[in-house]
Amino acid sequence: MTDKLASRPGADGLRRADPREVGVNAALVEAFLDDAAAAGLDIHGLMLHRAGRVAVEGWQWPYRADRPRIMHSVTKSIMASAIGLALQEGRFQLQDKVVSFFPESLPPVVDAGLAAMTIENLLTMRAGHAAETSGSIWRGIATSWTAEFFKIPVVHQPGTTFMYTSAASYMLSAILTKVTGQTLHDYLKPRLFEPLGIVGEHWDIGPDNINPGGNGLTMTTPDLLKFGVLYAQGGLWEGRRLLPQEWIAEATRAHGPDNYGYQWVATEEGTYLAIGLFMQFVMVFPRQQATLAIVGAVQEGSKIFLPVVNRYFPRAFTDQLPAAEAARADEHLHQRLAAANNPPQVVSYPSSLGARISGKTFRIESNPLGVSALRFVFEADRCVFHLADAAGEHSVVCGLGSWIESRTDIPGVDLHHGYALDSAVVVASARWLDESTLEMTWIFAQTAFRDTVVCHFDSGRVTMNRSVNVNSAAMAWPGLTGG
Repeated sequence: MTDKLASRPGADGLRRADPREVGVNAALVEAFLDDAAAAGLDIHGLMLHRAGRVAVEGWQWPYRADRPRIMHSVTKSIMASAIGLALQEGRFQLQDKVVSFFPESLPPVVDAGLAAMTIENLLTMRAGHAAETSGSIWRGIATSWTAEFFKIPVVHQPGTTFMYTSAASYMLSAILTKVTGQTLHDYLKPRLFEPLGIVGEHWDIGPDNINPGGNGLTMTTPDLLKFGVLYAQGGLWEGRRLLPQEWIAEATRAHGPDNYGYQWVATEEGTYLAIGLFMQFVMVFPRQQATLAIVGAVQEGSKIFLPVVNRYFPRAFTDQLPAAEAARADEHLHQRLAAANNPPQVVSYPSSLGARISGKTFRIESNPLGVSALRFVFEADRCVFHLADAAGEHSVVCGLGSWIESRTDIPGVDLHHGYALDSAVVVASARWLDESTLEMTWIFAQTAFRDTVVCHFDSGRVTMNRSVNVNSAAMAWPGLTGG
């Protein structure tokens, strides 16, 4: 990449540079990737921005810069930006009581704790709740989430006890909708998304016609990076103020010993993060004017990836290499990242069973999933897997000894953190492990989820086992058997 080309904006509107041009030590970035792999961190995409330009970016196949991504709780920090804007517009005050916005949804008896809860208590996750309410729980509720919020016991005096919960983030979104008459998404569209050049984003909607403020936002990794860069630049974007600088300072500082700000995670070193489950995050280094965005998959989340990140950042901005060594490090990192975008080879045993069972319907014994039948259709280069349940028939197209990208509505909400992935992009392969065992890999390329399905055939019967790489609950289905 030449300097001239690096200075031009890409399709996402962001300018590029070689790492050494903006003071990024490519050798330390590569060492970070080595340690991340050793720690079991499955990094799907990475973008590093400094001094106005993207210095490092790379994608593991089949993930790409233009693929939307479920961002999970990164959404909380974006939602909080709307709260900052609404405060600036005088829509409400930090100390306004939550109950004052929803007189029609309150329980018959409003106790003192609930009556005392403020907007700021929601922002700092000090609503007084004793347990977390995950977004996966909200997604399973078909009735009013606002009414459900007021059923949650307020055990602690609001403002005193930290308890991370998506219920608090949801209520902030509900309050914003109540006072503006707009969904959170519609409110932010002209104020934040459009000025940042973010297009094609999607935000789930709840039964009250309210966006879940703590999750449900899908956008690309470059979009996530832009959001972090906006904060790194004090709320300015291309000379235009999008967010109040005072809000950014308050939102990203710790408001207690838990290192939590206004829906941001703060650190003692002065950095701060918007974090989503399974390793979706953007980390801002304001002193170094740098922003790091990563999407991936790891079951233990921040407990695993943050120590690895902190080992190399912000060192990668302060420890510089001699010019010649820096140029070599840049090129080596570039080649490594480019190689990660090659699909892995799928090696299959030369089984003859596929031809004999192709098109056969296997009737599945009674099971808690409600699956009634399985069918496998084998062609020269593919295996089409069919599953029937009460909702109908679902299918996944798998490359046989290769990869095929298609869309699917295969059920799996219990394995995918409560998300029903309807018309989901799936990149899938099938291979024979031996004469009678078929393994399918389903990569849901707009999520962190990768499912492994192993089917064993014996005496005209099939046994199916399905597992997932990351989840907040069950990691596998109960086995299915039939003939």
